Amino acid sequence: MRFFSTNSAAKPSFVSAKEAITHGLAPDGGLYMPEHIPSLPSGVLDLLEKKSIREIALEVSALFLESEIPRSDLKNIVEDSIHFDAPLSMIDERLGVLELFHGPTSAFKDFGARFMSRTMAYFRRNENAPLTILVATSGDTGGAVASGYHGVEGIRVVILYPSGKVSPLQEKQLTTFSGNVEAIEVAGSFDDCQRLVKEAFTDSDLRATLELSSANSINIARLIPQTFYYFSACAQLRSRGILESPVFSVPSGNFGNLTAGILAERMGLGVECFIAANNDNKPVAEYLRGEDFRAVPSVQTISNAMDVGNPSNFARLLSLFNEDRDAMRTRLYPFSVDDTRTAEAIASCFRERNYILDPHTAVGVLGLEDYRRDTQSSAPGVVLGTAHPAKFSEIVEPSIGQNIPLPPQLQAVLHREKKAVALKAELSRLKSYLLETR
Repeated sequence: MRFFSTNSAAKPSFVSAKEAITHGLAPDGGLYMPEHIPSLPSGVLDLLEKKSIREIALEVSALFLESEIPRSDLKNIVEDSIHFDAPLSMIDERLGVLELFHGPTSAFKDFGARFMSRTMAYFRRNENAPLTILVATSGDTGGAVASGYHGVEGIRVVILYPSGKVSPLQEKQLTTFSGNVEAIEVAGSFDDCQRLVKEAFTDSDLRATLELSSANSINIARLIPQTFYYFSACAQLRSRGILESPVFSVPSGNFGNLTAGILAERMGLGVECFIAANNDNKPVAEYLRGEDFRAVPSVQTISNAMDVGNPSNFARLLSLFNEDRDAMRTRLYPFSVDDTRTAEAIASCFRERNYILDPHTAVGVLGLEDYRRDTQSSAPGVVLGTAHPAKFSEIVEPSIGQNIPLPPQLQAVLHREKKAVALKAELSRLKSYLLETR
């Protein structure tokens, strides 16, 4: 499988999976996309309910990577990456929450970060020069990448996060590692962090001195593993006797998760529709409603991992739909909601269904409810449960009126010491830091 840049789709020049994954961002600033979307064999699709998520992961990843990673090695990568499940918790007869928070950092990004780190390490196994990975995080990405890459030889990870705009627990998860993982506390927003990473990738001095890569959802190795659990969700529905194509409601910030869902559908997964569930950061929702796309400064909300005013993966969505907004609107249903309704949804779900939502998943539940009212759809609904509610206890506990026990993987970080370097949101500051500490 070869990959091309979204910025050169009209006249693509193709690179290998190794090149696309190692460098993350194309030299022209575009995001890598597969040359074509492969189809999952009917023999696999027809027997999904008989397969574990790891078996599904091997079949899917092989379609993209087996030409460069032998199947036996790919199987090892999958088994080392995904040693946890993504159970579908049915909170009523036709609504399930796909719990993607049973990994080491209690967030869905554990799937992508761990698979990517091990894939990248495989491709780097014979390299002598160190690789520097730059990561911008609005919350959960930083912790997942820090955990996934910690101790990986030959790779240095530098995580940029917006000061005061991630939860205390999220900050602990991304600032308490040592060795090859470093944290930079940026005086600005997530969009500032993302801008700095993009500017660093195109800076000639940095590129001449350092070998740079990314671990955000701009890296194609983050998207491939995020397709796994869409197939797993449908497998679990089938095992319950629910055979109709579901509606997926996807809490969306940088839109990597939703893009992965579209890839899964193009690979053969039956889906009625995807809901692009946004908080008050809604440039893509407004685009789908007919307005021009406008990158805007992000707005801080209680679902902070979705506080993105210029989603990187919008370029991939445009590529997948050939920049045809009408075609995109047939598959994506736009939804956006404010903090007040989000907090109310957490409270009502606990009161009426005895299920605790984190703020991001609550946005997804509200999106599904809105879709059903608007379309009168009776399709089964799957909301992607993106994070454990204990990560946002300061928001969730007042809504439900009780404490949330911390899972062991979150308890482990509470008493670790924060280690972060404070920087202004200026490329010159980041550049100096990277060169002086290389």
